[in-house]
Amino acid sequence: MNDLEKVKQLRKSTGAGFKDCNGALKESNGDLNKAAEILRVKGIAKASKKMSRDAKEGVIAVSGDRNKSSLIEINCETDFVAKNEDFIKFVKELSEINNNCSSDIEKLNKSKMTNEKTVKDNLVALIAKIGEKITIGKTKTIENSNSINFIYQHSVIKENISKLGVIVSIETNEINDQINLFGKQLSMHIAAANPLALNSNDIKKEVLEKEQELISEELKNSGKPEEIAKKISLGKLNKFKEENSLMSQYWVMEPKKKVQEILTELNFPNLKIKEFIRIKIGD
Repeated sequence: MNDLEKVKQLRKSTGAGFKDCNGALKESNGDLNKAAEILRVKGIAKASKKMSRDAKEGVIAVSGDRNKSSLIEINCETDFVAKNEDFIKFVKELSEINNNCSSDIEKLNKSKMTNEKTVKDNLVALIAKIGEKITIGKTKTIENSNSINFIYQHSVIKENISKLGVIVSIETNEINDQINLFGKQLSMHIAAANPLALNSNDIKKEVLEKEQELISEELKNSGKPEEIAKKISLGKLNKFKEENSLMSQYWVMEPKKKVQEILTELNFPNLKIKEFIRIKIGD
């Protein structure tokens, strides 16, 4: 049996990845049984077998300050594990490292944790210990010059850990009670209204194409003339853009006004919404 066949055999028997199997075979001088034992000791084989499962539960962790803030999503299989002490401890430390790494996943995985092991190795060990698939999901760091970040968390589990997290960055030349209130309310608005982008032009092309497909399908059997159907289709797509762009959404706190109107009424020079991120478990 050549080296490639041995790697294939080891992958089939343990469920571990090519790189891990190849490394274990080199360490065991080509002995399949010893290589399998090496993988089991490291917890890689056990963890890899769980990676085909669904991990739709989990938590969102927030870290940083008003100048630089990060959200990170950690997924698991059950809500029970999402509240597990070992899981929460891992998430809290991981969140701080993520903010230091500015959400660079490659750098994050290679970073050392307090036990002097890498994030990647600790994740594998946690999967082996808890017995569920655990993955790092969406993550984003926001840091803009002359800006302050506002954070909102919903369905809080522990301090800085929740089921939904929002960060919104506001550019401003001054900080006062009015701007602080607006920032707080804006982060709550984003949590509730779930905008897809800051402006309609920023909505992803593939999202608009998918919406156009749904609209076309809806109008296909309507029996309306082609020209009328086109106008209806255009109107529906424009409404979708308006309802899903932050600046054109109706303000949750005062539904007769749009976010852009509220921003204008504040009348502070150079006050601008720079960017935002909203992450919710299950989305």
